[in-house]
Amino acid sequence: QVQLVESGGGLVQAGGSLRLSCAASGRTSSVHYMGWFRQAPEKEREFVAAIWWADSSTYYAASVKDRFSISKDNAKNTLYLQMNSLKPEDTAIYYCASARSSYYDTRPSSYEYWGQGTQVTVSS
Repeated sequence: QVQLVESGGGLVQAGGSLRLSCAASGRTSSVHYMGWFRQAPEKEREFVAAIWWADSSTYYAASVKDRFSISKDNAKNTLYLQMNSLKPEDTAIYYCASARSSYYDTRPSSYEYWGQGTQVTVSS
């Protein structure tokens, strides 16, 4: 199993920045890639970004590309999401997750382990 714990959420004004962290423990050697998702009230959970553990290839949702940056620190087994130029529509609970396999997919069902989530609120 893989345990994931997010941190770094909070309240920020529009245009501001936040950096989320996700500490991974357990069988992290079995993880091929990890992702960030978010879920706003009364909306479905949506893909934000993903990164391959081996070569750091990254992928982003169109809505966050050029504003958000996903990265990792292999030595610390930690995943990050740097969020810049935040907008009120970025308000959501943000989750990190590890993929079930090596086949890239943005659907939540393709991710096996999830953190508890961290709230990000962007005020206008």
